[in-house]
Amino acid sequence: MDDAFLSFAVQKLGDFLIEQVSLHKNLRNEIEWLRNELLFIQSFLKDAELKQCVDHRVQQWVFEINTIANDAVAILETYTFEADKGASCLKACACICRKEKKFYNVLKEIQSLKQRILDISRKRETYGITNINSNAGEGPSNQVTTLRRTTSYVDDQDYIFVGLQDVVQTLLAQLLKAEPRRTVLSIYGMGGLGKTTLARKLYKNPNIASSFSTRAWICVSQEYNTMDLLKTIIKSIQGRTKGTLGLLETMTEGDLEVHLRDLLKERKYLVVVDDVWQREAWESLKRAFPDSKNGSRVIITTRKEDVAERADNRGFVHKIRFLSQEESWDLFCRKIVDVRAMVPAMESLAKDMVEKCRGLPLAIVVLSGLLSHRVGMGKWQEVKDQLWKNIIEDKFIEISCILSLSYNDLSTVLKQCFLYFGIFPEDQVLEAENIIRLWMAEGFVPNGEERMEDVAEGFLNELIRRSLVQVVDTFWEKVTECRVHDLLRDLAIQKASDTNLFDIYHPRKHSKSSSCIRLALYGQGERYHSLDLSNLKLRSIMFFDPVFPNVFQHIDVFQHIYVLYLHIKGGGAIPDAIGSLYHLKLLNLSGINDLPSSIGNLKNLQTLVVSEGRYFIILPRKTADLINLRHLVARYSKPLVRISKLTSLQVLKGVGCDQWKDVDPIDLVNLRELSMFDIINSYSLNNISSLKNLSTLKLICGEGQSFPSLEFVNCCEKLQKLWLEGRIVKLPDLFPNSITMMVLRFSVLTEDPMPILGMLPNLRNLYLVAAYEGEEIMCSDNNFSQLEFLSLYDLENLERWNLGTSAMPLIKGLSIHNCPNLKEIPERTKDVELLKR
Repeated sequence: MDDAFLSFAVQKLGDFLIEQVSLHKNLRNEIEWLRNELLFIQSFLKDAELKQCVDHRVQQWVFEINTIANDAVAILETYTFEADKGASCLKACACICRKEKKFYNVLKEIQSLKQRILDISRKRETYGITNINSNAGEGPSNQVTTLRRTTSYVDDQDYIFVGLQDVVQTLLAQLLKAEPRRTVLSIYGMGGLGKTTLARKLYKNPNIASSFSTRAWICVSQEYNTMDLLKTIIKSIQGRTKGTLGLLETMTEGDLEVHLRDLLKERKYLVVVDDVWQREAWESLKRAFPDSKNGSRVIITTRKEDVAERADNRGFVHKIRFLSQEESWDLFCRKIVDVRAMVPAMESLAKDMVEKCRGLPLAIVVLSGLLSHRVGMGKWQEVKDQLWKNIIEDKFIEISCILSLSYNDLSTVLKQCFLYFGIFPEDQVLEAENIIRLWMAEGFVPNGEERMEDVAEGFLNELIRRSLVQVVDTFWEKVTECRVHDLLRDLAIQKASDTNLFDIYHPRKHSKSSSCIRLALYGQGERYHSLDLSNLKLRSIMFFDPVFPNVFQHIDVFQHIYVLYLHIKGGGAIPDAIGSLYHLKLLNLSGINDLPSSIGNLKNLQTLVVSEGRYFIILPRKTADLINLRHLVARYSKPLVRISKLTSLQVLKGVGCDQWKDVDPIDLVNLRELSMFDIINSYSLNNISSLKNLSTLKLICGEGQSFPSLEFVNCCEKLQKLWLEGRIVKLPDLFPNSITMMVLRFSVLTEDPMPILGMLPNLRNLYLVAAYEGEEIMCSDNNFSQLEFLSLYDLENLERWNLGTSAMPLIKGLSIHNCPNLKEIPERTKDVELLKR
């Protein structure tokens, strides 16, 4: 992990020497010395990382190295920032040497770092740290990106549902029984048993969804704020409209409680209150949940038996049990990458280790993920030897030991990626795309021959395969949402603190590290009035607080920032000064109306996400000057002139048909994903065919509109994923053979689409949602030769489904919902896993 800080600093120093050709000779020599010395120290870090666990002096030594590395980067970035404001680099350098006020004295700063490094070198010898790190910093192998292409995701239901299906049915019966009184279902057990996963399984059950018109989910955790929780429930019920958000900010806790009661009193609702640690937390919430005698329910998960027992005197309490030895071994085998590679001796070793996990699902799947990446008997024996050192009273292995061992097995870059999950609030469901963009902006992803997005996706899939990250949702064979277990998040926070990767500011403690480079802020903004960000050399700051007061008063301390992630209260404006954040690579803003023209100064910006949701913003013309922009996600209301200048653009989401109609996209040679809305029949979409590398296309018609001609789609030769939402007068006779996944929504087709779609040789996933008004679909022989999943949804007139004897030979999943007249499915599909009916 510590190697990552030095690798980043060494790379920055090298880039700086290349870019700043006119540096004064003395300054160049000092920077070259600093770079070479950091490279030398890097070779000792592996030994130091092993020793710092037992010797706090070594831990402090590593911390000082990280601080020096971060300070070196900050000094050079400040120089670059100030020099770019001057007439030339040569003039800037001369000004620095004369110690003019507008420049830092870089030479003096570097010499100060030099003295600190000499002190560190002496300490290294004192602490007996040796060079054993011949392979340090090599990063993950190519296997990581290969795994991205071969990963198949096992639903996190596996955590607890090995042999426990009867529990699910029992709890469903409790929730759905004919009891008009509002009752509480409490689930309790130790961390890692799968309480949240069980609650999520119940929450997502189709019978639950159809029985409760209103559902909401909140996570309480140890440090909670009742007002935040009440607001979360209200927003999930009412939506995040501008009016609702504004109203909530004016309410007291009592007002929120009354408002929520009024919302719920006429509804049959289900609310999950996850991860309750104290009885007081439930007591502060339950007054807002009215009992209207309509069968409403509340689910509570907790580690505390007394919280579960006292939540409702007449409620139902379920203690989640440990897995049996047989169930534990079954779970282990289902998660191991290659069960067939286990020779009898390895199986014996594995069974010994699984037995010591005492039936704790999280421990078992993490152990399985670790052993999957250790090849051979010798490597498995090493894992067992490590674990056996931590057996408690000759009985069990502490789960923390298994989690730490799995973490230590990661490459340097994967350690960074895993630890980064700890910066987010507990139990937060995270968009995979967002994680990937952040890793790229933070410099965790190498920029080589393969697309950075693909490499980062490989990193995420590797962490999933190791069971360090849980899959929440997938679509089109990709992870779309994920999370980390709270025990793994605790590990990430602890390790991040040791290595100074990030800091989470706690208002009650009023403490933050003076050497902090990444800072996260949670909760209510009023608590942060005393927060002082001066003297920090922040590289990233993430505001998870939607009402943080006057964030841009700190703009002067953001000059080193790479990532800025925040919500502006009340649809505020962004000041022109944001254009001075020269190093910014990711800017994620919500709650704003427009951006200043100075945004065009951010030449290093890779990702711009603005007001994701239903609101439109105004993007200035200067947005087209963002030459390194790869991801633009914004619903904007006026045409973005010269958008074709954004030749690095990979993803464009939120563009309206009005904004696209006059675009000549031929220069958007790197665009892979395009999402367009408000399409009307009178506009031509033919210019989309100029996007020769387009692989994902999502087109959505305006309300009551139909698509213009879609014949252009056949010219998109690399198109793999196609989403068409809106009325289609006539389906094109030809689609590109490259298509693997397709969604047709509200197409209202009158002709059976199956004969055309069935001819696509690579189609694996097909979703038909209110797409066809006919009574019969016909899948002829040899059609859908590669289809693995089919979803039929809201085909209300469908009565017959004829399936040829050789059609759909590979079908694995079938989802049928709201097709009331379809009485029979083809005999050959009855053995297929029926996901919904």
